[in-house]
Amino acid sequence: MGPIYEILIADDHPLFRSALFQALSIGLDADIKLTEAGSIAELQSLLEQRSAWDLVLLDLNMPGAHGFSGLVLLRSQYPHVPVIVISAQEEAAVVRRARDFGASGFIPKSSSLEAIQQSVQDVLNGDVCWPAQVNEDVTPLSMEQEAISAQLASLTPQQFRVLSMVCDGLLNKQIAYELNVSEATVKAHVTAIFRKLGVRTRTQAALALQHMELAQSDRQAPQH
Repeated sequence: MGPIYEILIADDHPLFRSALFQALSIGLDADIKLTEAGSIAELQSLLEQRSAWDLVLLDLNMPGAHGFSGLVLLRSQYPHVPVIVISAQEEAAVVRRARDFGASGFIPKSSSLEAIQQSVQDVLNGDVCWPAQVNEDVTPLSMEQEAISAQLASLTPQQFRVLSMVCDGLLNKQIAYELNVSEATVKAHVTAIFRKLGVRTRTQAALALQHMELAQSDRQAPQH
């Protein structure tokens, strides 16, 4: 009996998770155990409970993801866990950004089941999987995007949760309720987040995450 690979499927569409679950259950040359997460918060919780996963399949557009920030968080907090980005956004710039931010591969959601199975098998075998778009010429990451990704990578998982809620417009009192902590604890997290991001206001913190979203479509950041 061969090894059992433990794979996390992080996608907020139950139908797609189910299809992916079935495809991988029958199409890999290995025994696998699949676990599903419908949000970045659920994914973080699963990773904190058990960090020895063999692979994460990560959708870019999930609650709490804010573009590539979810990928940046995973690569900084769990560098030993390979991540394949799986997305309906298949432009060359998105594929290249996924590679720049540390993914081991990219699977377009339009891929055939056979292509998905092969890509996952390749990464489980220690290889990478990239579609042809990765070789197209795209605008490289700006210095600002690189700096912001490094700053986001310095956040703890709890600080990242707080930042995501700040960007969603929640007040400290609401965040404290959602995370079941004191408001003073939230204030301490916000202070630490501002320091790490080099910002002074909640709006500036939200803009930092927005830069990660702008990177997806390769749009230019707004001029100041």
